[in-house]
Parts: sequence; structure tokens; C-alpha cells
Amino acid sequence: MKPREFKDLMFQQFANIASAFSSPKRLEIIDILAQNEKDVETLSSQISASVANTSRHLQILKNARLVESRREGVRIYYKLADENVFNCWKGLQSLAENRVAEIKEVVKDFFGSRNAMDAISIEDLWSRIQSNDVIVLDVRPEDEFINGHIPGAISIPLSELKERLNEIPHDQEVVAYCRGPYCVLSPEAIKILHNEGYDATRLAEGLPEWKDAGFLVE
Repeated sequence: MKPREFKDLMFQQFANIASAFSSPKRLEIIDILAQNEKDVETLSSQISASVANTSRHLQILKNARLVESRREGVRIYYKLADENVFNCWKGLQSLAENRVAEIKEVVKDFFGSRNAMDAISIEDLWSRIQSNDVIVLDVRPEDEFINGHIPGAISIPLSELKERLNEIPHDQEVVAYCRGPYCVLSPEAIKILHNEGYDATRLAEGLPEWKDAGFLVE
């Protein structure tokens, strides 16, 4: 193999990976699969896409070896191939945050309109958990909570929050968390909690970042 052929071949392989990342829906799939494995139907609902389109996106990710699949009866479940896929996704987020000014404006507009701009760090939350002076609220879907959650957290999916507010005491601060820094579940939860008079804030990141920082998961 000639040097030029070697370089062309290697960089094509790298480009294949980059191409698999070059879709908003596929990035959202990666973000969701960082929580736990999902079947195609569940993913299609969570990314607001048809089952057919979701399947096509998953096939592209699988061909790039970014996800793996298993069959259980008639359902096919997908998961991230390994933690390096999530790390690459986090690196892409960091690059975009540093290079694209519009991201900060979009974040400010969305979180600000829900009175959810303020957020606490992972380290701060861990300190409060150890002091036993905070209620940690996991507003992700229940299957994600079961797969792993912050120690001591209670599970109330966002879709059930208004009907289950009586389960949350008013005399302690509530910290809500979801999938990650751009997940929309916890900001929506904060809006609901504030409207009901709760002292509530959100975790700046999600469970994958919590695990990546080396903290315990139940």
C-alpha cells in the first residue's frame, strides 16, 4: 500500500464516523442512549420521528459501529457501543459551545423563559446529598431511573409531575435532573415547581456526566 492510499483509507474511516454524527436526530439518539438501551418504537417517540426514519438513523449509527443492537422477540433494542461514543458526543458539545455564539443565546432564551437559568454543579449536589438537606428529583422516564440514578433520588417523570406534587415536601429545596445539560425535562419541571411555590433548581448536567465524574449511582 502506498502512503497516499494509506492516508486516504484512514481519513475515510474517520470521515465515516464524523458523517454518522452529522445529523441532529442521530445526535439526539446518542444523547438518549447514554441513559440506557431503547427499542426503536420508544426512540422514535422520544425524538419525534417516524419509526422508519428512526430505524434509518440507527442503521447509519450501527454501520459506523457507534451503536449495537439485540433482538428480544419482535423488538430490537439499541445501546451505545461503548463509553467512547458518549465521550465523543461530549467533546462535540464542548467544541460547539466554544465556537458557536448562538448556542449561548438559544440556551438563555429557553432556560431563562422557564426561570431555570440557575443550576447547581455535580459537586455541589453531592455535598447537599451528604448533608441530607435536599430532595433530588429524577424527572426522566421511569425505565431510565431504574437503569441507574443519583443516590437517594425519587422518580417522578415529568409527564406525571403535576399529578404527584403531593409526594414532594415543601420544606426542603428540590433539585431536579434529567439526561444532560440540554435536556428539556428538568427546566420544564422547575417551571411547574416554581408555580406551585417550591424552592427548586436544576442540576446543570445529567446522570451520564454524574457517572463520568466518578460519583455513585444506584
